[in-house]
Amino acid sequence: MIEIDGSSLTIQAVVSVSKARERVALAERALRAIQESRDFVEKLSKEGRAVYGVTTGVGELAQRVVSTSDLERLQLNLVRSHATGVGEPLDEDIVRATMLLRANALAKGYSGGRQELITFLLELLNRGVYPYIPSRGSVGASGDLVPLAHLALVIVGEGECLRDGKRQPSSAALEAVGLAPMTLASKEGLALTNGTQVMAASGCLLAAQSNVLVRSAQIAGAMSLEALRGTDQVFDARIHLSRPHPGQIRCAANMRRLVADSGIIASHKECDKVQDAYTLRCIPQVYGAVLDTISHVEKVFSVEINSATDNPLVFADEGEVLSCGNFHGEPLAFAADFLGIALAEIANIAERTIDRLVNPHLSGLPPFLVAKSGLNTGFMISQYTAAALVSENKVLAHPASVDSIPTSAGQEDHVSMGTTSAWHAWMILKNVENVIAIELLCAAQAIDFHEQAAGAGPRAAHDLIRQHVKHLDDDRALYRDIETVRDLVASGVVVQAVEEQIGALE
Repeated sequence: MIEIDGSSLTIQAVVSVSKARERVALAERALRAIQESRDFVEKLSKEGRAVYGVTTGVGELAQRVVSTSDLERLQLNLVRSHATGVGEPLDEDIVRATMLLRANALAKGYSGGRQELITFLLELLNRGVYPYIPSRGSVGASGDLVPLAHLALVIVGEGECLRDGKRQPSSAALEAVGLAPMTLASKEGLALTNGTQVMAASGCLLAAQSNVLVRSAQIAGAMSLEALRGTDQVFDARIHLSRPHPGQIRCAANMRRLVADSGIIASHKECDKVQDAYTLRCIPQVYGAVLDTISHVEKVFSVEINSATDNPLVFADEGEVLSCGNFHGEPLAFAADFLGIALAEIANIAERTIDRLVNPHLSGLPPFLVAKSGLNTGFMISQYTAAALVSENKVLAHPASVDSIPTSAGQEDHVSMGTTSAWHAWMILKNVENVIAIELLCAAQAIDFHEQAAGAGPRAAHDLIRQHVKHLDDDRALYRDIETVRDLVASGVVVQAVEEQIGALE
């Protein structure tokens, strides 16, 4: 059971709730701040003071004061009017993470929502009732208004949800789990929809999956190094201590451990090759930079998931409600764009390595890694697929955060496009998983042509691949093989198999 208090949530906890469906509860230590905040909002509501989104309209309509008798209707209208999303729905993993983060933000006690609202949101999460949230419609300020409105609709028994993977009316889903819809009190509709939780949820899951991917990429790189008879000299610790970027040092240490005691590398230590190509020689410098980028992204999202991103914010202890821009997704947009760029670089190296593996003029291996070439095309066209994905990534890696488009009649005149940044990073990540799968397949095929044994890390990865994909003697449709290995990469099974042999990679 994970307890939320608005201040101590971790990315790993987000992943546990999202992926492993761990249950969540509201921490008792958060209750005082929540109640004080709520009491102050109710006091303001009764007094009829002009407070944005509480007793006024929103956006360009902030100057329109709403009568005291219509405050609950205002909140319901905000949710209804903002639910304008389009496109395919968010994955359930992202929806679960979004629900958790929205509840955690409310638990900070700056939003003025009732304890019952937070508890209800957690009950939906724990009972497996997930809002149906279209993936398109957020401009990243005022946060993720559109997708969060679809989340809020379920709370009031409107809109649709996903239950057992099926789309159905929210009213039916609530009834099935024994929950009655809530009536939103003053400010609660605004508090539910105003925030960065969709892009933050995406970012947390992206960071976690990127850690799996970059370790898989290092394993694939080690296999390719062995297959191409490269040298491990470039991983010498002295080299990397002379340029002490943390990720570079960590990656070099990983590579040394992966290829330790390699019979293949030992067999050609006295060869006349002076240097390997950059794609082999510079793995610590490039993949190390990716590691550092992921670390930076994790720091950004670790701050965000424990932040108040509502507007206005309620400071009950000081008797003030302050309008602000904490909903603006710029920090997350920059981080997601940066992560997408870094992940694209993994595929850039991997694709060039694939080309080197299949090219007999560079590899010293059978043409396109098949013994009876000519009659067989082997892995020739798998490099085409990798090239297509790499080129697509170059388009997707253009930063969405450099764009902005005004909304709400010019009142909200600069937006982050952070949710788009996250979608692009996700698409890049999926492409890179496929490219790494192709590299692993090619490297495993190439290692089959060596008489000497590879190092413990590549050997473990090779054995795993051969458990699922047989050696290519004659041409067959390779798309199934690519899918199989991609799933091994995405699920972390490749990393797990290697780490069982050599210990955890840094």
